[in-house]
Amino acid sequence: MLLTSFDPFTQEFDRFARRVFGTTNGGAVTRRSVIPMDSIRRKDEVELRFDLPGIDPESIEVTVDRGVLTVSASRAEEYAETERPYRRERMMGTFTRRVYLSDSLDSEKIDAAYTNGVLTVRLPLLEKAQPRKVEIHTGQKEIAA
Repeated sequence: MLLTSFDPFTQEFDRFARRVFGTTNGGAVTRRSVIPMDSIRRKDEVELRFDLPGIDPESIEVTVDRGVLTVSASRAEEYAETERPYRRERMMGTFTRRVYLSDSLDSEKIDAAYTNGVLTVRLPLLEKAQPRKVEIHTGQKEIAA
């Protein structure tokens, strides 16, 4: 015999968690396929870091088209013929993230590297967009007589 108790707080918390993190569907969790990202601004570049743990580097694709950077990756299910999933929480399939690029970034010189589950994309700033020191002229104005 299985005993359970009714707890309205737990039920409300579960409802909130499903709304925020996804819904459970037969042991599988369904969430939006968005790649988490951090962005860092430096003096001469912008660096984007995408979390892609457990992704085969061969499945990662980075493209730029008309000011939009697109990162795509995919993860396939890996089960032997004699195995059947008991609980699936890891997301499978294709994941995509699009980032609209500023006109101040040089999309011709983008660099990307994948290390330890993190894809790092470096976008250099155009020279005109980099901070520069403005020279201040001093002197007295001549007064016309």
